[in-house]
Amino acid sequence: MTTNGPEPTPESLWLTAEMRVAPADAGKAPDGTPALPRFHMVAYTGGAMRLEGWKHPVVVDLAGLTIPSQSRPIRVGHNTDRLVGHTHAIAQEDGRLVASGVLSIPGPDTERVVAGSRNGFPWQASIGAWVDQYEFVKDGQVAAVNGREFPGPVVVVRKSTLGEISFVDLGADGNTSASVAAKAQESATMTTPSTATGGPDLAAGDPVQSLRTATAAEVKRIAAVRRVFAGTHPEVEAQAIEEGWDETRAELARLRLDRPAAPAVAGTRVDDRFPAAQMLEAALALTRPPMQPERHYPADLLQAAEDRYGPGLKIRQVIYFVARANGYTGSPFIDKRSFGDAMYYAWTLPMTVRAAGTSTLSLPAILSNLANKELLDAYREEDQTWREIAIVRSVSDFKTVTSHRLLDNMEYEEVAPDGEIKHGTVTEETYTRQAKTYGKMFALTREKIIDDDMSAFDDIRDRLGAGAARKLNSVFWKAFLNNSSFFTAPRGNFISGANTALGLDGTGLQEGILAFRKLKSPDKKRIGGTPTILLVPPELQFVAQRLYQSTTVNTGGASTKDSVPNDNIHAGKYRPVVCDWLSDTEFAGHSAKAWYLFRNPGVLAPVAVSFLDGVQTPTVEAADADFNKLGIQFRGYFDFGVDLAEPLAGIKVKGEA
Repeated sequence: MTTNGPEPTPESLWLTAEMRVAPADAGKAPDGTPALPRFHMVAYTGGAMRLEGWKHPVVVDLAGLTIPSQSRPIRVGHNTDRLVGHTHAIAQEDGRLVASGVLSIPGPDTERVVAGSRNGFPWQASIGAWVDQYEFVKDGQVAAVNGREFPGPVVVVRKSTLGEISFVDLGADGNTSASVAAKAQESATMTTPSTATGGPDLAAGDPVQSLRTATAAEVKRIAAVRRVFAGTHPEVEAQAIEEGWDETRAELARLRLDRPAAPAVAGTRVDDRFPAAQMLEAALALTRPPMQPERHYPADLLQAAEDRYGPGLKIRQVIYFVARANGYTGSPFIDKRSFGDAMYYAWTLPMTVRAAGTSTLSLPAILSNLANKELLDAYREEDQTWREIAIVRSVSDFKTVTSHRLLDNMEYEEVAPDGEIKHGTVTEETYTRQAKTYGKMFALTREKIIDDDMSAFDDIRDRLGAGAARKLNSVFWKAFLNNSSFFTAPRGNFISGANTALGLDGTGLQEGILAFRKLKSPDKKRIGGTPTILLVPPELQFVAQRLYQSTTVNTGGASTKDSVPNDNIHAGKYRPVVCDWLSDTEFAGHSAKAWYLFRNPGVLAPVAVSFLDGVQTPTVEAADADFNKLGIQFRGYFDFGVDLAEPLAGIKVKGEA
């Protein structure tokens, strides 16, 4: 859609005019079959109209209106399942849009339309038109349209495409007729074929009596109209009196005016700067303050989305916008009746080819993108301590991968007189790595969608985002604490004894440092290097922090005055990393006294975490719910594995005898 001016507007129009249905002609059609009921209407007079979702009056330039076909479907309430007939002629006459046709589909809806018309019910015709190009005429300017001049501010729709036409009444689809029907500043004039049944004729016979009867009927009609409006909507009341509305039509108009407005209608592109999918995703993100949309979307996109949709876009509105872009012509109010039809177009037909090109709006893509951003936020907010001691590896599938430990014999040797350089050897000591899939799913039910209950998206954060991080932590620390055969005295990476307790005097820490420096490979070669990480349970957190931060340590004494403060030689050397899981009684191997010294995991790491294809975060996908459920399903999955890796990466200190 192209525009001229800053006017943020919908991309479709819903024009409403009075329509009546003529009963079947007496006799037979030329082929001998019964004649079909016919209808005729003036759909648009070419004047300025007040349309819901448009800030200023709208004039549709009939010269730029494309009528794809003279045969257009006629439905009830824009419901694709309630087809009643078709048009056989749509034309522009004297600056007006008129249409006529037949009710060619037998059924209860057709019978209801015909019976209502015979009884004088003022049916409305709701006609949808796609906006392809419009211009905004500013205050003080004048636009020439449809043979008339319209002063600004006014929106002139220069190019548009006529869609389907529906019978609309409050009982059939009150929300649609009340919310998206246009209120014309210049009324659509009603015309009826000569065979149509209308209001009462003037009394035959005495012309004076006929005049009295007509005058009395008019006085009663005006009084009834005034009772209906009761001082509200004076402009519409005056219009009703002037145009001869009866009480029923006035009541319907009053109900429509008092109903809440429908949401604006989106097309395949709503801003020249941003694709519609990005706009819808950003607008939906604005309803999710916990995810801090400004972290994921540029400021100009968020502003454009808020200008276009406002701050309160609902998920069922998004469903409608996407469905509409993919060919859905039903009600913009997604309720229990229209839910299935709208979901079909929003979900099943994400790539419908239309005259304007291929639609790229996809509800699964929009919701999945938003869900993944929510998930990522929650995932990162959870504990990431495991990264302090682990090395991250990538795997290409779920098969077991064998890795060699870094215990090679690659020390240089003197070159022999003959110049031969000996080959180094690589140890056969190995460990295995394997990724597995972990997942969770939940459904955004039809009830929550219809109720506009976005709280269900909290499950994305709690179950699929934070839940993925918690699962990784659970698997990681369970594997790490099951280390009785990984940290052993024969290997030299495990020590115990009463003097190994981590205390403020630094004695236990010194024992650990000494053990670390004595580490040797299986061929009795010193490993060397320096520990940098002091991994402790929460019970030892404050001791570890004081040993790291304080410049003095207390050597102890009979009383405080006997205590002798000494320089802390460990200050700033061994960074404390606190892990709550180390002393968690739910994990085998837990301890509130054991602690660890590790080197930088980039050199040697005690644990290897493998991610499928290197993807270190979980993924969320949206899918249509199972057949036995109504709604939208979200599934989160995470492919990773945790395995103990390099035993010479550090030491475990029991902290007790």
